[in-house]
Amino acid sequence: MFGRLRSSRRRAAGGRGAAAGAEGAGGRRAPPGQAPAGLAASQAEALLRRLEWTVVRRLDGLLQGDHRTLFRGFGLDLADLREYFPGDDVRHIDWSATARLQAPHVREFQEDREVSAWFLLDLSGSVDFGSGGVRKRGLLTDFTAVMARLFAGKGNRVGAVFYGGAAGGPAPVVPARAGRRHLLHLLDRMNATPAAPRGETSLGDLLERGRAVAGRRSVLFLVSDFISAPGWEKSLDRLARRHEVVAVRLVDPLEAALPDLGLVVLQDAETGEQMFVDTHDAAFRKRFAAAAEEREQALRLAFSRAGVDCLVLATDARLDLALLEFAHRRRHRRHGAGRTRPAQ
Repeated sequence: MFGRLRSSRRRAAGGRGAAAGAEGAGGRRAPPGQAPAGLAASQAEALLRRLEWTVVRRLDGLLQGDHRTLFRGFGLDLADLREYFPGDDVRHIDWSATARLQAPHVREFQEDREVSAWFLLDLSGSVDFGSGGVRKRGLLTDFTAVMARLFAGKGNRVGAVFYGGAAGGPAPVVPARAGRRHLLHLLDRMNATPAAPRGETSLGDLLERGRAVAGRRSVLFLVSDFISAPGWEKSLDRLARRHEVVAVRLVDPLEAALPDLGLVVLQDAETGEQMFVDTHDAAFRKRFAAAAEEREQALRLAFSRAGVDCLVLATDARLDLALLEFAHRRRHRRHGAGRTRPAQ
């Protein structure tokens, strides 16, 4: 249970959900990744301008021509054939080339010039947590603004589905449209949407809602900390069969390991449940770290089975460097650089 640490000196987190009351650095300018809720239109413009100077300018130069690099695979025109590598989508295997070359080969297609990008955004209570000056929700805001700006800047359409808002109602949706004005509207709606009502998060509902609204084949970014009720893996698999899905995982260092802070109270941000724990107990900290590692392995397995790439964004790391490394990794894998085969 990720919670709020009641301490006179520091804050910590652990387990299931981050406390919604985690504090930032009061009185100082919010660092990248920390955006207040309910941005007005002018504030959305200011956010976008800041990110254009600090992140987008650097990424835009590297990702020029991303229709042929970062997200290849939506068009009808064959772009290339390359040798199959474990993890590639078996639906793209070219059986004629495989028989002719005596080795499995997959097809790559030229991108359509217009791509729809959808952002499936988890705005549950646990996303409001941050052990430092940056919260996971602020990181979600910056990532969405940067990627939406990169897609919209090339004439593509962007839309969003929010897991949050009123209890019992459908997930709020911003339809996919093009243009800077629409982009600012999306950012304003995102920041004005309150956290989901108290209760266990169901990512499966968000994924099914995304599958319903994204008609044509699109790029979908699932942005979440993946603290959810079980069963969402099947919905992810169904979504990935039609669309190109990228899982964007929001993490905080204190979710992997607890420091030795003595007796603390941890509170689940989604259910309100509280637990009194002794972090001075080395055995407890060891069990906590083991549980976190077990969850890490389960998430990796779920993404691998669905054929979904995962981008990890940490609250204590730079967004631009994480995006550059992710783009490099996808390009490296696509061109087969450095691939080795196991010994026969």
